[in-house]
Amino acid sequence: MNRELVLHDWLVAGIALAAGAVAGLLLRALMRWLGRHAERTRWSGDDIIVDALRTLAPWAAFIAGVAVAASALPLTTRVLGFVNQSLTAILILIATFGAARVVAGLVQSVAGARTGVAGSATIFVNITRIVVLVMGVLVALETMGVSIAPLVTALGVGGLAVALALQDTLANLFAGVHILASKTVQPGDYIRLSSGEEGYVVDINWRNTVVRNLSNNLVIIPNGRLARTNMTNFTQPEQQLSILVQVGVGYESDLEHVEQVTLEVVDTVMADINGAVPDHEGKVRFHTFADSRINFTVILGVGEFSDQYRIKHEFIKRLHQRFRTEGISIPAPTRTVALQQDAVQVPAPVPHQREASTVVR
Repeated sequence: MNRELVLHDWLVAGIALAAGAVAGLLLRALMRWLGRHAERTRWSGDDIIVDALRTLAPWAAFIAGVAVAASALPLTTRVLGFVNQSLTAILILIATFGAARVVAGLVQSVAGARTGVAGSATIFVNITRIVVLVMGVLVALETMGVSIAPLVTALGVGGLAVALALQDTLANLFAGVHILASKTVQPGDYIRLSSGEEGYVVDINWRNTVVRNLSNNLVIIPNGRLARTNMTNFTQPEQQLSILVQVGVGYESDLEHVEQVTLEVVDTVMADINGAVPDHEGKVRFHTFADSRINFTVILGVGEFSDQYRIKHEFIKRLHQRFRTEGISIPAPTRTVALQQDAVQVPAPVPHQREASTVVR
């Protein structure tokens, strides 16, 4: 110490600490009030920022009080410098965690807004969080006087060894980044792999792609495999799609009448059923003279992939009822087999004759 501690020093330090604590409590109450107002807005980013400031602001006020209290005490220059460096490093770490939370939350919010699903791609969220945390830790160490150049060099050398040991994991990581960057697959898309797996993409993390099928089960697919396999994305380039329904009528039917009735049923289904496309123009295409009927294809419009089952269900019911009302038959496959029996002459049985043997004596 530069001099002896007196009562005035303790009073100033205590007042500084108390002021910092009170300021922290007031800032926390203010952040809570701002959080309630932020929840009323449509943008979710302000909720994330206020939530991060709710931790950062009170601690910053308290650390400022500690710094003022330390400067009020008769400390040596070396001790005071060490205290200030430590407090600055702590403040940087707290700000780093807050910034990581804000950046990760904003990335997740933007990804969720673009894909329309709550669980978005966490691979970008994790990468941004790790990058911010590493940068904050390095800055804090530099503030404390620790040289980070040898540490960066050691991390680089160690990174090569880790890369060799985790080839599959890194391959999945970069495959996931490539998938998201190329926008071939996004969370919320409905995909089907050539191996048969299909469903909605729930999340793309650093190792796996999580797919939820229509039976509400999760299918875990490594990113590397997803990048190598043939895949159909039923959501890209647009979510609406057309589905085909095969129908057949008897040869005696008036095809013009059949087409008119079918299109009327298509229009009612498109207008009444949830998930259909109201402005879709139905189409009927006759294509095959089959054994017992004339086959044609009906083209329907659906809003997204899973809606097709409900649309087909209602369309088939209504078309069947309308065909019965209009007297249009939907024949089942029939075959006529003609049997012809030819006269077959069966020779009369020949009695068994025992050969006489001549015995020569």
